[in-house]
Amino acid sequence: MQERVLLDGGPLSRDQVVAVARHGAGVGVTADALAAVAATRAHVERLADATTPTYGVSTGFGALAVRHIPADRRTALQRSLIRSHAAGAGPRVETEVVRALMLLRLRTLATARTGVRASTVEAMAAMLDAGITPVVPEYGSLGCSGDLAPLSAAALALMGEGEVETKGGVVPAAQALREAGIEPVVLAEKEGLALINGTDGMLGMLALALHDLNILLDTADLTAAMSVEALLGTDRVFAPELHALRPHPGQAVSAARILEYLRDSPIVASHRGPDCTRVQDAYSLRCTPQVHGAARDTVTHAEMVADRELAAAIDNPVVLPDGRVESNGNFHGAPVAYVLDFLAIPVADVASMAERRTDRMLDVARSHGLPPFLAHDPGVDSGHMIAQYTQAGIVSELKRLAVPASVDSIPSSAMQEDHVSMGWSAARKLRKAVDGLATVLAVELLTAARALDLRAPLTPAPATAAAVAALRGRVPGPGPDRHLAPEIAAAEDLVRSGALLRRN
Repeated sequence: MQERVLLDGGPLSRDQVVAVARHGAGVGVTADALAAVAATRAHVERLADATTPTYGVSTGFGALAVRHIPADRRTALQRSLIRSHAAGAGPRVETEVVRALMLLRLRTLATARTGVRASTVEAMAAMLDAGITPVVPEYGSLGCSGDLAPLSAAALALMGEGEVETKGGVVPAAQALREAGIEPVVLAEKEGLALINGTDGMLGMLALALHDLNILLDTADLTAAMSVEALLGTDRVFAPELHALRPHPGQAVSAARILEYLRDSPIVASHRGPDCTRVQDAYSLRCTPQVHGAARDTVTHAEMVADRELAAAIDNPVVLPDGRVESNGNFHGAPVAYVLDFLAIPVADVASMAERRTDRMLDVARSHGLPPFLAHDPGVDSGHMIAQYTQAGIVSELKRLAVPASVDSIPSSAMQEDHVSMGWSAARKLRKAVDGLATVLAVELLTAARALDLRAPLTPAPATAAAVAALRGRVPGPGPDRHLAPEIAAAEDLVRSGALLRRN
């Protein structure tokens, strides 16, 4: 478990989001942040007592904002808001996504720009700290006015209603709160909106995807180097002076990494010189830094957007430092939705290139001396033939997932919310795409390692040999056909966890 994350009203880092969401790090709120929250709450309470209506404090919501709600009905208003908006459907969202969503909503509450009570902030922090995760259905967010249905499911649990996941399984929220010594929150004016009016679900999924993609793109450089070596490709195309001619930062990084992985390779040295008759390698080998590098630069852009969002205070209305309560449109998910969609494109393309390299190693006409499909006894054995089919099926799916969600909009709330971002949908499909890329790279790893073994007595470079050794700790070397699915799963675990990279 990671160290406890303390919210002070300032920005969070992506690493902190991953620590809480994925690794169960504890959460707390500083005394200074709670004091600031309490000071802002005093402004809201003055407005609540005023005869002039204030949106979100003493009115209905959305298309129903024209109604002034009397003081004795406002608790019911907040409760009704959460119950009615917790209208999601479909399978449960992953625990790490819900924890990220809760953390990011809590961070905004701790900025003192939402007008909630300090006790509400403390209760949400206590839920996270106790490992109580609301059950959140997958469908219900349009990515505008926040991730309303998912956040409402979390807020419902804070009220002691609905279901939550704990170490003991799925239980009623009231039971989990009671066992953890947390008093269910009875929402006061403004608090219902403050708990649900943010882009926290899609932002949480973006932060998690960026963490995973940094590992996967580093892994893609390694598996590409293994394939280049296995296919008797040249390392000259990765020379820094060539990439300086096209000064994209990501391209230079990928080229340098691949060149380093191929350093001191006896296989590469074996076909260097005047006896080599090939003029150029295929694009899937030669252009790897250009594709991987463009993917890296896309990730860098998405990280910039994510970091800005992790410093944002998103709510509607917001309470400004001078006490004014103002409506705004900061809850619109477009900035996050665009980069979620953008990332799905290079994910598909990096996977597509990896599949092409794999296919070359299996084709006797293009593999430069390797046996058909890397089979032990071709004809009797099929080798990695169908592993490539699996790659191809996933790559085809990744192309479909690269179609943007953020260009769609379905009006809602009686045309009050007449343009929505679909950012939650963009995030959901990106998670699936990232999973697909991991599997595709796992198959390339399996195939390239087998091909390198079959190049014996020639040996690979020290770095690629270390990758083969890491795999061989879980998967045997070449031989007659075996059940491949468990081997793909073992390779995938090496890829996803980053363990493969730690050997280099």
